[in-house]
Amino acid sequence: MTTEKEKMLSGQLYDALDPELTNARERARDLCHDLNGSREGDQTLRRRLLTELLGSGGDTAWIQPPFYCDYGDHIFLGERVYFNFNCVVLDVCEVRVGDFTFFGPGVQLYTATHPMNAAQRRTQEFGKPISIGTDVWIGGGAIVCPGVTIGSRTVIGAGSVVTRDIPADVFAAGNPCRIVRELPDDPTDERPTA
Repeated sequence: MTTEKEKMLSGQLYDALDPELTNARERARDLCHDLNGSREGDQTLRRRLLTELLGSGGDTAWIQPPFYCDYGDHIFLGERVYFNFNCVVLDVCEVRVGDFTFFGPGVQLYTATHPMNAAQRRTQEFGKPISIGTDVWIGGGAIVCPGVTIGSRTVIGAGSVVTRDIPADVFAAGNPCRIVRELPDDPTDERPTA
């Protein structure tokens, strides 16, 4: 028999009020509460909380509180990922982020979504995973929608709403987010992109 958690992680319709899922969300809320209430000097405590909260990457991630997520253990971070203040990750499906990726303040990653049918929406929801490459920079206030993949070394402009896949090595911005230009390979080209 398939559990509601298995349905959720595979992108099927599921019941979010299932007791196992409710307990898992409460665990994540408690860990986020402790993280968000910690002081800047409490780096050992923060590292322990992130390691306990996240599926991977908590040992090197730098997350500025406040930070919020649904489950935490569906978030898989590469080496030295940075989240600025007030980021939200709705991780009903997996969120995978590559090494050295930066998130500006107020970035929101949504794997959760809902049926268009109102009656079905009352009792069920579903999700689609998000994948973000290595060395990506997502500007403040951007929203990444369910099912999106963002390629490595890409820059997403502040306030963008990313509704579809964005390839590697581009600057993309807007609502909906669109490719503005390719990024140069020349590391001496320091032109601002956002």
